[in-house]
Order: sequence, then structure tokens, then C-alpha cells
Amino acid sequence: MKTIYFITSNSGKVLEVKNKLTDVDIKVVQKNLGYPEIQTNSLEEVAMFGAEHVQKRFKLPFILEDAGLFIESLGGFPGVFSAYAYHTIGCNGILKLMKDKEGNNRKAVFRSIFAYAEPVRKPILFVGECHGTILDKMQGNNGFGYDPIFIPDGGNKTFAEMSTSEKNQISHRAKSLEKLIDFFKNM
Repeated sequence: MKTIYFITSNSGKVLEVKNKLTDVDIKVVQKNLGYPEIQTNSLEEVAMFGAEHVQKRFKLPFILEDAGLFIESLGGFPGVFSAYAYHTIGCNGILKLMKDKEGNNRKAVFRSIFAYAEPVRKPILFVGECHGTILDKMQGNNGFGYDPIFIPDGGNKTFAEMSTSEKNQISHRAKSLEKLIDFFKNM
């Protein structure tokens, strides 16, 4: 069994990844190392910079993930600043910013980038997206972050109303993780 370290402080992400990797012979171990997040508009740049930074001080195979909620009518905000916005204004702050938006003006996309790195190899990125809508109120108690205000296209539940296994069928993280799993299977 291969051990991969997941560089994150978010235990919710770890649960989703472990749940998704049950069919693959990979053991996921959470490692909270922290890394700087550069100021840029690109999740890919944030993930690559983070992976290269961790690679300099951690000499075992690892993954890290950066994700963001991009709301169309807010010019992509909170985007790469999703974690900061969540910790400062939270879901209620986003709902206040969206209070006069209706219909198509509530479109959003969750994006996820997984970076996989080994010593002395350039990190590899895996991208996933889930399109949906921002609701006008919070619904559900599961998940984390913006899950209570995001409903995926074609769905009738927010991510926070879904079980981990339901969310892992359609989420942005599930999609980027599927690409990572395919990579592991072909190694």
C-alpha cells in the first residue's frame, strides 16, 4: 500500500479524499504543514507555488488541494480568496453581497486543483469544476465552507444537505480527485 500525505489543516477535505480513495490501494495521512498562498487570480498558480514550497521541506510523496468558489455576478469573487472570505465574512457575508441578485446572476462554479508531488519531480496538477447556483439562504448541516449556499446544476440539494458519498459523486473536489486517482492507477 502506498502512503500519500495530504498537506492540509482541513479535516473535511481529508474525509472526502479518504472516502473517495477506498477502492485504491493508497493510504492518506493528514499532515498540517501549512504553506504560503500567493496573491494571484489563478488557483493553478496557488497550488503549484504551494506544492513547490512544501517540496523543499518535505521529502515524501504528498498531495495538496486548493479550491475556490467563483461567483459570476461578483466578478469571480471570492475565487482564490475563498478561504479568507469565508473566515472573515462567511456564508452570511456572501449572501448579503448577493441579496439583490436573481436568476442567472446567482451562477457560480466551485473549482478544485490537486497538486501531486514527489521529491525531485515537478508537481502535477489535476483540475475539477462543479457549476451551480448560490441560494438566498443557508441550507443543510453537512460539509464545510460554502456548502450550505451552493446547489449544483441539476440538483435539488446543497452540498451541505448531501452525505459525503453523495457529494463525492459530483463535486469539484471529486472531479479533480478522479483525475488524480486515474493518474495513480496508471503509475
